[in-house]
Amino acid sequence: MHELIQLSPEVAAARAEGRPVVALESTIIAHGMPWPQNLETAREVEAVVRAEGAVPATIAVIGGRIRVGLADAELQQLAQAPDAMKLSRRDLPYAVATGRLGATTVAATMICAHLAGIEVFVTGGIGGVHRGGAESFDISADLQELARTPVTVVCAGAKSILDLALTLEYLETHGVPVLSIGQDNFAAFFTPDSGLKADFRMDAPDEQARFIRAKWALGLEGGVVVSNPVPAAQAMPREEIDAITAQALAEAQAQGVQGKAITPFLLARIKALTGGRSLATNIALVKHNAVAGARLACALSS
Repeated sequence: MHELIQLSPEVAAARAEGRPVVALESTIIAHGMPWPQNLETAREVEAVVRAEGAVPATIAVIGGRIRVGLADAELQQLAQAPDAMKLSRRDLPYAVATGRLGATTVAATMICAHLAGIEVFVTGGIGGVHRGGAESFDISADLQELARTPVTVVCAGAKSILDLALTLEYLETHGVPVLSIGQDNFAAFFTPDSGLKADFRMDAPDEQARFIRAKWALGLEGGVVVSNPVPAAQAMPREEIDAITAQALAEAQAQGVQGKAITPFLLARIKALTGGRSLATNIALVKHNAVAGARLACALSS
């Protein structure tokens, strides 16, 4: 194991015994949800993974080490820390070198999971090409990480604040396969269906596992996206979320919000404009993804 990585006892035992492990990000705790729902959701998602027969490994940088698997007190520390860094690929060495508290994004979690030998990572939604990205070049580092790091990411598609068509084009260009569960189309985070086709529909975990094993056995670099749509009962109406997203985007532009700050800003505004309903949908889809990710990890392990 890399000297800068520290596994929790539970994760270390699972890795030693060949039991399935599921990586979980920490940005959703530190920056993606408000207190106390962020801590409650982190605990619930870990419980879902355990109930499906896998071991959860929430990842963060604490005390100059990449921590893979956190104690409850550390989850609470992240949930209440006002100054936790939001870590992507470029930020990881800074947080490690300076001892700063850091919450890992999709890209950083993929890197850390791969270093720890974990093949499956569960998140809410991946980053992507931002609207207007053809001019601004505002493209999430998540997409390049998917092209280079061999970890499977289970998500409810890409965040609906993004340009989903360009996001899928980028993934296609870089050879990142997009699998979809339960439907032919790519999911759209708050809503099940983006109207855009995924590459392949694969509903069963063992079917997904065979695909992933074949990809890596062929020496093909990079990860796999597994798109798991939010359950219809917890989804938001597409027309409503589209209108609210447009309003939040206009507010962000008017206020000059850019870079790392834009996604937390937009999610917070969407939560406010929906009276909190978007947060309930967000929590539901993350837990739903945890079920799919844990089942996939078990299939890959067997």
